[in-house]
Amino acid sequence: MKLTSLVVSAGMLAALSGQAWAAAGSHGTDPAIERGRYIVRTAGCNDCHTRQYAERGGDIPEAQWLVGDALGWRGPWGTTYPTNLRLYMQGLSEREWVEKAQTLATRPPMPWFNVRAMSERDLRALYRYVRHLGAAGAPAPAYVPPDGNPSQPYVQFPVPPK
Repeated sequence: MKLTSLVVSAGMLAALSGQAWAAAGSHGTDPAIERGRYIVRTAGCNDCHTRQYAERGGDIPEAQWLVGDALGWRGPWGTTYPTNLRLYMQGLSEREWVEKAQTLATRPPMPWFNVRAMSERDLRALYRYVRHLGAAGAPAPAYVPPDGNPSQPYVQFPVPPK
């Protein structure tokens, strides 16, 4: 009799621990998501990819993070705009993101070389965090070539001396 109750108790314990693990994962306590949040905060992703983040000293609700910005960055390369990462990541699998990030080469001022220097673990954490936030916002404005005339607002980079 005692053996039967021990088996039942162990089965119940296993079921309960599985439910607790699933519930914890659904509330964003996944260590990879937490790591991704940390990377976004410390690597400067929000500085450009979150509207007014730098101007407001980071005082932007997390629900508004990484939706891109209409503030352009104009220089000899043309005018670029910070991508809405929350929409961008929806179109990639985790594997596709890691492969793309490891070979990334974009226009200024995006520090693509810093993304390429990230470990695969950090790239996966970044992806999981952005996907965790969910799709939001609108796509960023399209790139404007050097001879184009972008609409305001934009930051003008000086032409480097020859």
